[in-house]
Amino acid sequence: MYTMKKGKDMAKEEQETAAIEPLSPVSQLFVSPSLYCFIIFTLGFQTRCNPSTIVEGVKNTWIKLPRFSSKVEIKKNGKASWVPVSVRVEDHVVVPDLDYSNIENPDQFIEDYTSKLANTPMDMSRPLWELHLLNIKTSNAESLAIGKFHHSLGDGMSLISLLLASSRKTSDPDALPTTAATRKHASSNKKSWWLVGRFWFMIRIIFTTVVELFKYLLTLCFMRDTKTPLMCKTGDAIRSRKVIHRIVSFDDVKLVKNNMDMKVNDVLLGMTQAGLSRYLSRKYDEDMVVEKKKNLEKIRLRGTVFVNLRADTKLEDLANMMAKGSKCRWGNFVGVIIFPLWVRSEDDPLEYVRRAKSTMDIKKLSIESLICYGLIKLTRKIFGGKVVETLVRRLFDHTTLTFSNVMGPDEDISFFDHPMSYVAASALGGPQALIIHYVTYVNKIVINLAVDTSVIRDPHLLCDDLVESLHIIKLAAMEKGVHKMEV
Repeated sequence: MYTMKKGKDMAKEEQETAAIEPLSPVSQLFVSPSLYCFIIFTLGFQTRCNPSTIVEGVKNTWIKLPRFSSKVEIKKNGKASWVPVSVRVEDHVVVPDLDYSNIENPDQFIEDYTSKLANTPMDMSRPLWELHLLNIKTSNAESLAIGKFHHSLGDGMSLISLLLASSRKTSDPDALPTTAATRKHASSNKKSWWLVGRFWFMIRIIFTTVVELFKYLLTLCFMRDTKTPLMCKTGDAIRSRKVIHRIVSFDDVKLVKNNMDMKVNDVLLGMTQAGLSRYLSRKYDEDMVVEKKKNLEKIRLRGTVFVNLRADTKLEDLANMMAKGSKCRWGNFVGVIIFPLWVRSEDDPLEYVRRAKSTMDIKKLSIESLICYGLIKLTRKIFGGKVVETLVRRLFDHTTLTFSNVMGPDEDISFFDHPMSYVAASALGGPQALIIHYVTYVNKIVINLAVDTSVIRDPHLLCDDLVESLHIIKLAAMEKGVHKMEV
């Protein structure tokens, strides 16, 4: 009897050991103490929230993904692994007992609730996710779901795809949502120039990559951004995080995009550059406009941008994967590029967008993000995780902010039978005092700011500057469009 019991225990232990999976190189960084990172997201619903329906939906989808039913175990040598555990969904879906009738300002309450959640450490002894359901009416939604996912679960691309795969079109409850399709440009059929063009293109890629990697090296060694009201001191610990978001019209961004023949990302980066310029210009106390321009021109301000390196994953494939309960290679497959931001007092607001496009065109030629990912893997393998952590921490210490944008669904969707009104999301972690994320939903775009309040004490003012910059850029683009029509 004892022998049989011992045999069963050994078999169970072997099964659990076989199921243990090491974290990817980037996920390993996100669980390190100095780069600890997680994602806060908010789903706004058009109706009151039904917790039992959402709990049942999570049981049928998310839990079938191995990482949502595994905890992170860090060994003495610093290596982290996914260890499967039993999960009770009700322990991860939180319905707070609140007296909603005494909440005078629901929007401020949600902002405070989200920020408190952002400053609360996650319990590493269980799966690293939680979902809070609040039946509180705000200016943009009838009820809310506020989620907190550790970044080791996946990057923005994989998690937004998971969200979409858990949703259905409101117009067709059986159909998966769709996102804006990427247009493919037709290539020239002139074969005589094809080889010449290919060769020149490869030369440009190699040259641009070498130049960008040299800048990367300089940044790791000694080149730091200028000390501004947006930047932490080197070595400072983040003391208190605040998360805010603002909803603006996506149609305004599209108008600028179409009038200037650019991409959405170019417009968002241009808008960011203009907003940061307005904010910093106000922060400097000189009365003379000329002096302000000189101060801004001396500033070196750069952002780190995470770049998705995976091939596009179809939503249908992800949904089928969850239905079958099969494993999926999902997670953090991203590289990091350094993006110089144009901070100036420009008379022509469209110049911010032109500069953004010019810089982005150069970055598109470079493969620094892919090389960065490869170097992280190689360095970790040769020198260990501590060296990689030190280098990546140094990269963030020497730059000012992180920027990203995620394209959401282009038509209304329902999340587990709850029609949605908007999606907001922001990553938090690392030494930078400012993280900017943009998330689109149908005809809305949500500006998300995560700030260190000991450095940026007026995040709403910064958000106002971003919104006002988009408005000014839109008016300038409309005027340019009128001039084109007249000509």
